[in-house]
Amino acid sequence: MEKDLGKEIMDMRECYRKGNTKHVTWRRAQLKGLLSFLEEKEVEIFRALNLDLGKNYVEAFRDEVGLIKKSLNLALKDLKTWMASKEAKLPSIALLSYAELVPEPLGLILVISSWNFPMGLSLEPLIGAIAAGNAVVIKPSELAAASSSLLANTLPNYLDTQAIKVIEGGPAVGQQLLHHKWDKIFFTGSTKVGRIIMSEAAKNLTPVTLELGGKCPAILDSLSWSWDKEVAINRIIGAKYGSCAGQACISIDYLLVEKPFSSTVVELMKAMIKKMYGDNPRESQSISRIINKHHFLRLKDLLTDQKVKDCIVYGGSMDEGSL
Repeated sequence: MEKDLGKEIMDMRECYRKGNTKHVTWRRAQLKGLLSFLEEKEVEIFRALNLDLGKNYVEAFRDEVGLIKKSLNLALKDLKTWMASKEAKLPSIALLSYAELVPEPLGLILVISSWNFPMGLSLEPLIGAIAAGNAVVIKPSELAAASSSLLANTLPNYLDTQAIKVIEGGPAVGQQLLHHKWDKIFFTGSTKVGRIIMSEAAKNLTPVTLELGGKCPAILDSLSWSWDKEVAINRIIGAKYGSCAGQACISIDYLLVEKPFSSTVVELMKAMIKKMYGDNPRESQSISRIINKHHFLRLKDLLTDQKVKDCIVYGGSMDEGSL
């Protein structure tokens, strides 16, 4: 596997060195190919997202397919503007001189995507990399197996396989990829893995973009309380559960409320959850599912901890059969 990966990466770098990816015609062709993939394989994409995460059509389009299409259309519209040189300002000492900024691609890009938005977090960075004229390797998350398989087996039919590849695999494959030299690494995932990637990238001074998780609070104060209370609670519940059942870095982790309003907020939240997801949320088709058993058991351990259990005011049930 190591030898095969090395050969593929060398061939891709050679393709880039020949200048194949720099032409506007190539960039536009790849972006259009990606758009065709989204349109022609829409049913398969939605099916994969449902198999991996239980995402319904509306959520899958809103959070992934629709956003990717929007980014593609923007890139196709503004591509020539992005590629154009721009005059650079010079100090007065260089009064008779002229300078300009010329956008240049970085080279060979590695995109390592996360499982919670397996299409969006794979293809959004790809759009930017293609528009900039780079060769790209995508390593999708093995946890979203259906989406990873669809990308690996179908995307090559729409893109230049000499310059754009999808490589599947788990942590071992990820480690092998990191042993090679890249001109940019784009990673979405955990802080733990982010540290590993940063460490490996430092060996070659490779620039890195790390999109990592963190805490995301919401604040409901007395000023906002003078507005429509139900609208506020609706948005809070939607922001918590609406995208991937809360398995997102921008999902609300906790809510800060002034004490006089706390009991009212709790009652409004109970009513809104019931309104959105019914009496039995586990049967709802409007909420995604936990990605796998390992993540389910981690959440189960948290919920069954006595200190947490004593504080639950609504819900708290779980069903390993439907995750």
